[in-house]
Amino acid sequence: MKAHRLRAAGLAVALLGSLAVAATPASAAPVVTHTPSNAGCETDPATPKRQFRAMWIASVVNIDWPTKASYTAPDRIATQKAEFQGWLDLAERLNHNAVVVQVRPTADAFWPSPHEPWSEFLTGTRGQDPGWDPLAYLVAESHKRNLEFHAWFNPYRISMPDGAGADLDKLAPGHPARQNPDWTVAYPVNAAGSRLYYNPGVPEVRAFVQTAMMDAVLRYDIDGVHFDDYFYPYPAAGQDFGDAATFEEYGDGFANKADWRRNNIDLLIKEMGEKIKAAKPWVKYGVSPFGIWRNKAADPLGSETSGSQSYDANFADTRKWVKEEWIDYIVPQVYWNIGLAVADYAKLVPWWSDVVDGTDVQLYIGQADYKIADPAQPAAWQDPREMSKHLTFNRDYPNVAGNIHFSAVQVRANRLGSADIYAAEHYSRPALVPTMDHLPSRPLMFPVVTGATRQADGVKLSWRQPADGVGPFGKATSYAVYRFDGLGLPAACDFADASNLVATLRATGSGTQSYVDPTAVPGQRYTYYVSTLDRLYNESIPSPPRFVVR
Repeated sequence: MKAHRLRAAGLAVALLGSLAVAATPASAAPVVTHTPSNAGCETDPATPKRQFRAMWIASVVNIDWPTKASYTAPDRIATQKAEFQGWLDLAERLNHNAVVVQVRPTADAFWPSPHEPWSEFLTGTRGQDPGWDPLAYLVAESHKRNLEFHAWFNPYRISMPDGAGADLDKLAPGHPARQNPDWTVAYPVNAAGSRLYYNPGVPEVRAFVQTAMMDAVLRYDIDGVHFDDYFYPYPAAGQDFGDAATFEEYGDGFANKADWRRNNIDLLIKEMGEKIKAAKPWVKYGVSPFGIWRNKAADPLGSETSGSQSYDANFADTRKWVKEEWIDYIVPQVYWNIGLAVADYAKLVPWWSDVVDGTDVQLYIGQADYKIADPAQPAAWQDPREMSKHLTFNRDYPNVAGNIHFSAVQVRANRLGSADIYAAEHYSRPALVPTMDHLPSRPLMFPVVTGATRQADGVKLSWRQPADGVGPFGKATSYAVYRFDGLGLPAACDFADASNLVATLRATGSGTQSYVDPTAVPGQRYTYYVSTLDRLYNESIPSPPRFVVR
């Protein structure tokens, strides 16, 4: 047979096989339309096939990106783009598979929003047009690296103390808060750290902030919507948040202000989730709250801790959001060391694991890289292995599906060599993002590998994606490449962890895809497989093998 006829025959066989899978009656024996689960396989816990890995990239007060120095660079836009590329380089080097980037830090926007002014953290001036669309760039460049992009929004915070503070007149001209001063509350009053917040108890406020955030969901190809721990502000000593009149107007049916406040945040969480899923069902929705919901002394359902409680401090009933499945993932900020008396990492992680158990909500743990080597922190944080110990501890709790590290500058600082240690021991191989079975998906056709050739820089693989998004089949967003030493055929369990996962890469259009494996050793024989991933990281069965003999 001629080479082109062999390729055509292979494509036909692949299509017919996959069509047979898709057409199997519901009453027939189960068939594989995605890669089978790892059940029954012995896997290496150091190289999980699926694990969410990310770092927070904070823009508020220029914590991570962009830097204040970029404001005065000869080419500010090029400088800020280069800075972000540096964070993507770090994410790739650490085998992360997502970034969580703050794009609405203070009732402003990192995109041309019709609802809110440009963020001051882009130029140093509130409301100033930066001359480009940062969010479009951030999303596109993250996707080129095959990193999920989770857009991080702060719902109610309007200003920071070293910015506008509590002064409405210092906000950008035309700011919605200046136009609706009755929507705002300054807190704390006449004290250091005073700033402005939207009042969560005003229904029009809740509707407005949802509309402002949904603008980004509707217009950009983001993968997730992410909130942190700021809902009602953390309490200041001797001061209550100034919403007594709002409670008087809207608090009917609530025995006390605290329950009413929690309901206000419940409504925000529930309604925002409904809006996201109505517009784009595939966009994930997550929250990263303070790490303690309630202490057991206050509630028998609480954790064995004695610290502040998000239920009371921020009026965030985070346990309820999980149990009601209003969110897709939760990232409690378990920012304490193992063994800390008031908030022990080794007690909080099992507690949160139990909370998500039996729900569709995934659990990732927020990690405090910023505490490493801080002399003000307990002795445990002076141990370069403390963070690695956290990730090792997580392995005993299968409900823990990943980690997010705070924040990017701290990860890059690599104090005590800690990041090097935990990356080597836990992130040594690539990992796929965990799937979310409750989100919509379709069967995926496996790729047809059309070439595997040695060249000066490694082994080049080429493949095509049959029936991409056609008929019953889902669309390829990215691919996973597996490599096995020698020419033998691996067992199904050999795909169950990431020991043989070489890379994941973004799909580039609908034509021939390619990848060069730079780690291939000259003269070594290999067997390669490629699988297809949709945008939610559902995976096809692997392609037929492709052998590299010489």
